[in-house]
Amino acid sequence: MPRGSGAMDDERQTILVVDDDAGIRDAIGESLRGHGYRVLDAPEVRSMERILAAEPIDLILLDVLMPGENGLTACERLARAPHPPVVMLSALDTPPARIAGLNAGADYYVGKPSSPGELLAVVKAMLRRGSRVPGQGFRAYRVGFRGWVADFSAHELRDPEGVLVHLTDGELFMLKAFIERPRRVLTRDQLLNAARGPDSDAFDRAVDVQVSRLRRKLRGPGDALIRTIRNEGYMFVPATQRL
Repeated sequence: MPRGSGAMDDERQTILVVDDDAGIRDAIGESLRGHGYRVLDAPEVRSMERILAAEPIDLILLDVLMPGENGLTACERLARAPHPPVVMLSALDTPPARIAGLNAGADYYVGKPSSPGELLAVVKAMLRRGSRVPGQGFRAYRVGFRGWVADFSAHELRDPEGVLVHLTDGELFMLKAFIERPRRVLTRDQLLNAARGPDSDAFDRAVDVQVSRLRRKLRGPGDALIRTIRNEGYMFVPATQRL
């Protein structure tokens, strides 16, 4: 049974912790509730899906290795439609494991065990990005490029046929960085700051993974929209127009 945090639940941001280890769920829940968040928990993916269907969730903390469906395949399915930001939690804290998590659609990856302070900082950063409150997050404007339309107030990207293309928060922040600096070389550090924040401890390869995912969703062949500049970074090729 998922647990909430009391009578003021509806006024609090809600975090869903998905982990088969009850001790980890309890420890994370106690820490986050102590900072004013509403916390629900689930021991496996099926329970997570039932909660998502019934509750408004602002952020998912998702374990990788669980009985039944694992966190990677669950994250891949979540990424096919609008969903809350996902932070992957795993004892598999290696570059290949992090890359697999990002490729699956996670917005961030935290190795276990992590300190309560580190996890709290990640939670706060993800919730800030997920906010749709006027005056926070993206400035309200729309930009067109080669028939595509990015609406940063609605958190939407539409292809030239008007079809909605889902982007994670990290992908949308990275696209915003490109669009605001068209035909300029952006280093991996600049893109890392745009997609994950200046305090991120992520690595260059994570930027390459994020760019690769963004390219696939933009469906541009090779470097058609985002060009690789060897030993320097990436460049957004199309001209942009404020709509």
